[in-house]
Amino acid sequence: MHTGKGQVVELVLEDGVRLVRISCPLNLIPTPGQFLLASDGSDSPLPVPVFYTDSAADGFIAAPLTKTSWSPGQELYLRGPLGQGFEVPVSARRAALVAFDAPPARLRGLIKPALRRDAAVVLVCDFASDRLPDEVEVQPLSALAEVMSWADYMALDAARENLYKLGERIGWSNQAQALREAQILVCTPMPCGGLAECGVCAVNLKFGWKLVCKDGPVLDWRDLG
Repeated sequence: MHTGKGQVVELVLEDGVRLVRISCPLNLIPTPGQFLLASDGSDSPLPVPVFYTDSAADGFIAAPLTKTSWSPGQELYLRGPLGQGFEVPVSARRAALVAFDAPPARLRGLIKPALRRDAAVVLVCDFASDRLPDEVEVQPLSALAEVMSWADYMALDAARENLYKLGERIGWSNQAQALREAQILVCTPMPCGGLAECGVCAVNLKFGWKLVCKDGPVLDWRDLG
């Protein structure tokens, strides 16, 4: 983990979400699924978790977990990278990215690496998606069962409060068989970023409670339920 300063270079509207292009040292750039805590030094009491969306000159394009009032030129104080990111198997040749309840910004960082490995990529969501590579197929959530039978790896994104709904949609009973290689990015407030173990981001797994900020935010789907 590192600390340092960054700067807001520009604001980018994509998939109906306001993304932020951040200039920062290379050792602060998170991998897909990891996050940074960013503060603008104002009176705001809590830093904002930001996730990797795409690469950019001298930094990366970030998806803040909550709305911010940042503007171009704004100096940011950064801490990270934090948490566990996605670990896509090298053998994966059919990858499905499932944005269950939000636009797919936090999953976009997985697209280019998968395509570079000649993997087929399907994005599953009910939100409009801008500027996707031509190779990426887009399917609605209603096609999730069919996509599950096709994919050999799935990356899911869902809010903590919707995990049960997602489990019902997939089917808890057949998840071990259908999702042998699947990970989920659990989105929830992470105010302390692992420093205080405040418990705000705790999630109940099969083997007990874990903190999303430290043990996640990307978890093995098979551990849920």
